[in-house]
Formats: sequence, C-alpha cells, structure tokens
Amino acid sequence: MENSSKIKGRGAQKNVHNRFLQDAHEVRSDFLEYCQKEGEEADKNKTTYINVFPKTIVNKVTSPDVGMEYSLNPYQGCEHGCIYCYARNSHEFWGFSAGLDFERKILVKRNAAELLEAKIKKKSWKAHPIVLSGNTDCYQPAEKELKITRSLLKVCLKYKHPVAIITKNSLILRDLDLLKELAKDHLIGVNISITSLSEETRRVLEPRTASIKKRLETVKTLADHGIPVNVMLAPIIPSINSHEILPLAKKVSELGATSIAFTIVRLNGAIGEIFTDWIRKTMPDKADKVLHQIESCHGGTLNDSRYGHRMRGEGKIAEQIRNLIKLARLKYFKNKKMPRLNTTLHEQYKKGQYSLF
Repeated sequence: MENSSKIKGRGAQKNVHNRFLQDAHEVRSDFLEYCQKEGEEADKNKTTYINVFPKTIVNKVTSPDVGMEYSLNPYQGCEHGCIYCYARNSHEFWGFSAGLDFERKILVKRNAAELLEAKIKKKSWKAHPIVLSGNTDCYQPAEKELKITRSLLKVCLKYKHPVAIITKNSLILRDLDLLKELAKDHLIGVNISITSLSEETRRVLEPRTASIKKRLETVKTLADHGIPVNVMLAPIIPSINSHEILPLAKKVSELGATSIAFTIVRLNGAIGEIFTDWIRKTMPDKADKVLHQIESCHGGTLNDSRYGHRMRGEGKIAEQIRNLIKLARLKYFKNKKMPRLNTTLHEQYKKGQYSLF
C-alpha cells in the first residue's frame, strides 16, 4: 500500500508554497545528490516546538456550519499529521507551509490557562461552551509533557465553565479525574474522531494518532464514567473509508457513544495539492478513482467552500453517504442524543472556587 520512499511517520510528503509569502523554498536534486554522496541527511524529519505568546486565547467562531460558538487551541500545527486536515491552511498565517511544516513546527501557547482565566472572569463574559481543538488537537503528542490542556480543564472546573473537547488521542484519559468532576455538573462533552476500524488505514491517513484500538477503548472508558461522547466519523473519504460507516457506527454505539457526526472530505486551499501528492505516493493504484470521487461530491472540484454545502457534499456519492449516516443513526442511536452543556453555574463562580486538583 505504501511507497518505500514515503517519509515515515508523516502525512504530508512535502512542503507546499505559502500563498502569503513572495519567496518559495525548493529542495533541488543537486542538493539531494550532494547529501547522498557525503552521507548526510537532507531532512532530519524532526519536530520543533516554538513558544508563542498570544494576547487572547478564546476565538469567536463566525462560520455558521461548524456547530460551535467559541474555540480555543493551545497548539497551532499538529504532529498527528492527518493528511486531510482542514486546519493545515491556518499554518500559513504564521508564515509556515501547510505541508510538512504543519506537522513539524508546532507553536505552543504556554500562557493559555492564564488567558482563559482572565477571559471568563470578565464581568461582560457570559458562559458559552468553549471547544478545545476547534482547529488543532489539544491532546497531540506535545501535551503529554506540557500539560497545557490539563491546565485549561482545571480553570474550567474552578469556574464551573462548560467545555467541550475534540481529539483523536487516548491521552485524554490522563485527565479522567477532571473530566469526571466536570461531568457531575454537566460541564463537559467529548468528541472522539474515529475515521476507520482498520489500523492500516489509520496509519496511512493519520500517522501519529492513537491506534484504533486505543480510541475505541477511550470511548468506552469515558462512557463508563458518565462522560457524554460523540464520535466523529470524519472525514468520510470515498473509496477509502466510506464503506465503514455502518460497522463504525455499530461499534461505537456498543461501546457507549451517545451520538455520531460526519463530514465529507473537502480539500480546501493548499490541502488539495498536499493530498494529491500524498495519495499518488501512498495509494497510486486508486489515486485517480479517489480524487475523481471527491470531485464528484463538490461540483467537479476538490473543494466547495460554500457554507452548508462544503462539509456535506452534493451528488450521488454524497447522497449515498448521507443515507448511510441516517440509517446508522436510526439503527444504532435511536432516542440517543448529546446533552446540552450547563451554562447556568458559571456566573456564581466568577470569583472561582478552591480547586481539588
């Protein structure tokens, strides 16, 4: 399935040009030949962490079709390396490429908890659920050591503030103590992204994410402790994981998931070039088929940016996917629904409470 020349442990196989920059960086063949002759590595493929110090941390979400009002991202860039990730384009705003840079140059906001605390203590702030990882995963590998996400959850618990989480990583279970305390007051909802039941598919699509086995165990553990879990079957990619909708839905329902959600893959901005390069190297025999089927879901292009259409798709294949999701919900999630988060307690706890952790 994989090309032996593929960069191991990464999704993107190259850096693409940053549309905001005038200059472009090119790796020339004569440089590669020189490195080979000298026995040097042309690319060490290492991850670099860069500290940044933003003045604000909570983002107002203006897009009408993403299902959240506010988001918070303690990291920019994501080492998980999911090849299809819509967030890759945001790395260009920081002066980097949406390709390999997105996975290897991780911006770290060490002051995130202090900024969140200052925000929700303001008299003008009214409690709204804040979603951790509206853009990049708050439980990516760096979190294991830096514990920024854990510090954010402590702030939410202290001030009884509703919070939701989107992640692909079983590392979330490290913070089960905080999640259970938040759940007592209906202040937490977790969204676990699972794109496949096949470990081989997971490995090529999402090279540095938790294994499928660990993610399924995470759903069960959270559900067993009374923490509502929505599983995101996202994105659905025609001819890669589109055939797995029903078995995936059945499995996560059996493990205690409260609901499922989905999106159809869209390759916006630089991601079209990154994904096309990747699939021709990783799945050359089916590359044209997959690309053409993605195009058929978006009016003949790899991306449709229209609100309300961009994540649902159009055409026969998109309709088939939506029908499978409807069937999955009817069969496995009838009378089940993610509860609304509690926004009524925060006002009384504006001055905080003594933390148990």
